[in-house]
Amino acid sequence: MCVHCSADQHGSRFIQQKLETATAEDKAMVFQEVFPQAVALMTDVFGNYVIQKFFEHGTAQQRKELAQQLPSRVLTLSLQMYGCRVIQKALEVVDVDQQTQLVSELDGHVMRCVRDQNGNHVIQKCIECVPPDRIQFIICAFYGQVLALSTHPYGCRVIQRVLEHCTDEQKQQGIMQEILRSTCSLAQDQYGNYVVQHVLEHGTQPERSEIITKLAGQIVQMSQHKFASNVIEKCLQFGGPAERQILINEMLGSTDENEALQAMMKDQFANYVVQKVLEICDDRQREILLTRIKVHLHALKKYTYGKHIVARVEKLVAAGGTSV
Repeated sequence: MCVHCSADQHGSRFIQQKLETATAEDKAMVFQEVFPQAVALMTDVFGNYVIQKFFEHGTAQQRKELAQQLPSRVLTLSLQMYGCRVIQKALEVVDVDQQTQLVSELDGHVMRCVRDQNGNHVIQKCIECVPPDRIQFIICAFYGQVLALSTHPYGCRVIQRVLEHCTDEQKQQGIMQEILRSTCSLAQDQYGNYVVQHVLEHGTQPERSEIITKLAGQIVQMSQHKFASNVIEKCLQFGGPAERQILINEMLGSTDENEALQAMMKDQFANYVVQKVLEICDDRQREILLTRIKVHLHALKKYTYGKHIVARVEKLVAAGGTSV
């Protein structure tokens, strides 16, 4: 009876709710019925949720028995729409030895999983939940592939998980060098820009400095780029005072003609960079910027994106109690 219920939308939901508060006896009764069909339910649109609930709320023994059904099936389930959710849940709750056994089945298939719409979530979960020393084979599969992965819709998420959860040694062995070597091209990529942003936000100070150094000299052009402009905003936000000054100097240009700043204020992407500068700079920098911008306020009102700057400046001036 429970097996049929598990594969039915309403029945599945009913069993899921009951398992959260069921007595040990009731869980045992349901488990006894469900277990013989557990493998089939793992790939079922509704049944997979019942199996997940048993991993979450079942007894240690029930979890162990379910996990024992997974060996030799991990790759197949990881690539399946519903099975991948069961594998992810199992990785969250089983002990380290069982985790190690499960992930070992992905050895030799890492890149296939990363590029798969379902499998990539399993690789992300491996990196999040399994001790780093047990997934060295996953990290090794990425060496020499970081640029390709970072510019892939699923791969870029996996690389971000590596940056969050792996040891410094694992990251420095090849991952970080490849990112830093390709900073400029990654910053301009629709997926790669998120990887560079991630390093700026969560990386070490030397890593941030290296990214900013690589982008310096092309800040204006990068600010006018749909994806790279987001990276420049993060450079401004997370760079140190000296690095921030370098970026601001580049925007101001070497003369008082404000050509670079004018171009940025009128641009659909760079105007947000100018707004970010006004938001995070110190009082002295803000005063210089406002002096430069005020000269162009009237002209900026004619431009769609210039109007954003006008609004930001007027707000700042009102807050400061001075006139435009």
